[in-house]
Amino acid sequence: MSKLKNKVAVITGANSGIGLATAKLYLKEGAKVVLSGRRQEALDDVAKDLTGDFITVLADAGKAEDNKRLIETAKNHFGNIDILFLNAGIAPPIPTTEITESHYNDIFDINVKGPILAIKEALPVMNDGGFILFTTSIVSQKGFDGFGVYSASKGALRSYARVLTSEVKSRGIRVNSIAPGPIETPIYGKMGLPQDVLDGMGTEFASHVPLGRFGTSEEIANTALFLASDDASFINGIEIEVDGGLSQI
Repeated sequence: MSKLKNKVAVITGANSGIGLATAKLYLKEGAKVVLSGRRQEALDDVAKDLTGDFITVLADAGKAEDNKRLIETAKNHFGNIDILFLNAGIAPPIPTTEITESHYNDIFDINVKGPILAIKEALPVMNDGGFILFTTSIVSQKGFDGFGVYSASKGALRSYARVLTSEVKSRGIRVNSIAPGPIETPIYGKMGLPQDVLDGMGTEFASHVPLGRFGTSEEIANTALFLASDDASFINGIEIEVDGGLSQI
């Protein structure tokens, strides 16, 4: 398989979930992959099971200096970048009446500021005809209690992607977004909620999905591969929902 043969791909939030599944698939399809995450232990663990041409980079997506170092490391190791997948994100829930400045800053730093600054650093070393992909979410289309700031962050990212699509069109760089619905990823375990609450949330979400289940990281990765490949050469500026139909009915 070689849909991405010799393409250089940088993936944030790649030590688990959607990012890791996409990194594995990109490697299988011949890409050279830079996986970033903010936990060295997690990066070391996933590196043991990966095959192909890759490196891991410890980087916090919410820090400007880490985004700069990530892009510099990718460039120095593999050369110019072809694919940039801004996937890192957090989603801690909190009622509107309990939102704090710290809660807001944590979410917007990682979910919005990080991708914007990473792109600023990456564009000078991206090849013309390259591809930028965002992980957004269907939460910006539907109202889920407790996820006000998270929803706002993903809505902001979608709006930014539209502007970016126009700004890079002269270079033939495509920009698209994937909006997952409920997906079986470690992000739920990082919400700080008791397991019984998480289990109940999962059952509730799944009951509203027309297909009756959560999606998998691999299903999102398949979409990320399609969008990054020549199969999607005329798909640009869109947000594609991969949610089992949850946002559509």
